Amino acid sequence: MPALVDTLIYIIACVIIWLTSVIPIKCLAWVGRQMGGLAWHIDRRHRLVATRNIEAVFPELGPEGCLNLAKKNFQRLGETYACILKTGGMNAKQINKVLTIEGYERIEEIMMHDPKANIILAIGHYGNFELFSWISLGAPSAQIATTYRALRQTKLNKLLLELRAASGCLYFERRTEGAQLKETMKRSHIMLGLLADQNAGEGGLWLPVFGRETSVSTAPAVFAQRYQCRLFPSACFRTSAGRWKIELGEEIPVRENGQRRSTEDITRDIIEAQEQTIRRDPANWFWVHNRWKPRQAKNR
Repeated sequence: MPALVDTLIYIIACVIIWLTSVIPIKCLAWVGRQMGGLAWHIDRRHRLVATRNIEAVFPELGPEGCLNLAKKNFQRLGETYACILKTGGMNAKQINKVLTIEGYERIEEIMMHDPKANIILAIGHYGNFELFSWISLGAPSAQIATTYRALRQTKLNKLLLELRAASGCLYFERRTEGAQLKETMKRSHIMLGLLADQNAGEGGLWLPVFGRETSVSTAPAVFAQRYQCRLFPSACFRTSAGRWKIELGEEIPVRENGQRRSTEDITRDIIEAQEQTIRRDPANWFWVHNRWKPRQAKNR
């Protein structure tokens, strides 16, 4: 029975991906917004999570303003995920028509002057974040890589990896391919993108995000220090329906006065960059995630 379900899900996914491939991206964005609006009315649990998160971060908006922003966020998420299905099957020429990349000439300069340079990108769930797999279009000297969590449905997981292969990005499963990632980081001109904007559980560092303490991933800071990489925040912004821009932020130093900075100090800088990105376009972020989960009580 599990194998049959796996196959059915795979077939449905193939049909959906084919449909999105023949629909113009702006039409698909409109459909996605309508689906997001529908989800706003149906998905009470995530509606409450998003609204409460926004109320805590932007109290100045008032109840109605927070509610409107949460609803807009659902519509934006619907648009994003509908478009991800289409951009996932695009080639480089097609991606160049919908994506603008800014600031990555700095990465090219770094790699031109340092043949051993590697880069860590602290990224997040902003806009069409899957487009980061194409960031080498803005920094052709770099080999982009990232981590992912495999789906339970093996055929569906294989399909998604096949779609992502067109970008040339290297994907490493977080739980099972740590050794392969470690070996890859020994190479030169690797640019590793790490999502670092969600709750990291008990293994994270407890720091304030928008003034509220929560568990934060230290992965970008740890990787940058361990493999002697340069560290930059980066984000994907929606510019219009079916159009995006990826921007490279200001470099976050991993050393100061010849000494290694602490993981906490580096992570605080990453948080600050994330907060600035979210404030710039609040509807662009993943508010439906329970970012501020309470700390679990330790067993006595």
